[in-house]
Amino acid sequence: MKLKVLVDNNTYIDQYYCGEPAVSYYIEDEDTSLLLDAGYSDLFLRNSTALGIDLENVSTIVISHGHDDHTRGLKYYFEQNNKNNISIVAHPDAFKEKFIDNLKICSPILEEELKEKCNLILSKDPIKVSEHITFLGEIPQINHFENRKPIGKQIVGQTSVDDYVIDDTALAYKNEKGIYIITGCSHSGICNIIEYAKEVCKDNRVLGVIGGFHLFEATEQVNKTIHYLKQNNIKELYPCHCTSFAVRAEIHKTLPVKEVGVGLEINW
Repeated sequence: MKLKVLVDNNTYIDQYYCGEPAVSYYIEDEDTSLLLDAGYSDLFLRNSTALGIDLENVSTIVISHGHDDHTRGLKYYFEQNNKNNISIVAHPDAFKEKFIDNLKICSPILEEELKEKCNLILSKDPIKVSEHITFLGEIPQINHFENRKPIGKQIVGQTSVDDYVIDDTALAYKNEKGIYIITGCSHSGICNIIEYAKEVCKDNRVLGVIGGFHLFEATEQVNKTIHYLKQNNIKELYPCHCTSFAVRAEIHKTLPVKEVGVGLEINW
């Protein structure tokens, strides 16, 4: 499997791509090409061109959750691509209207409109999106230290309810050596995600993780997260996006943290 970072908050010294506080990863698994998330703007399109990646070959866009820093780029994708055979895979809540106070924080294209533009696959259950990659679906609460907190409101029917971002999910890639996890923001808890990926893939050998951990301050939760990661003997850690420098530095005291920026290529 090859993964290329199209969008991240950070860029590398002497590599002249642009960044934004968002996520988009280009992934190849044998003959299948897919995207995880579409960033906040058209930047994933511009960076893919600069990196020499042809998104015409992408058959599936997986959405990690419905926040606009992961979905807003879909607007620009469909402005440039009118092929309606593209599949979009997400949790059933991913394309509901979400907001904080009066500020919309959801995809600019919601469920009904998306159904007209693509093959929209909404699932709470795990789905194979390629030979070795599984969309995990809804992540259950497994541990006691990663309790979900509401982020604004979500429209359900005619009512607005607290949004616990239950649409947050991730990808798991499995090969003969073990499994690798690819996340968007980990609102559901990075350890919950890893533990569920082990269950879905029927493999306890977690070799690497890349993506947002949604951790901002060095708290007791961070200490327990580090303990969990160490316990699972995870060798390749690429915390990024919504993982603060303070948290990455704290993890790095115990486990080596790898740098992430636009243009990073990982081969697993």
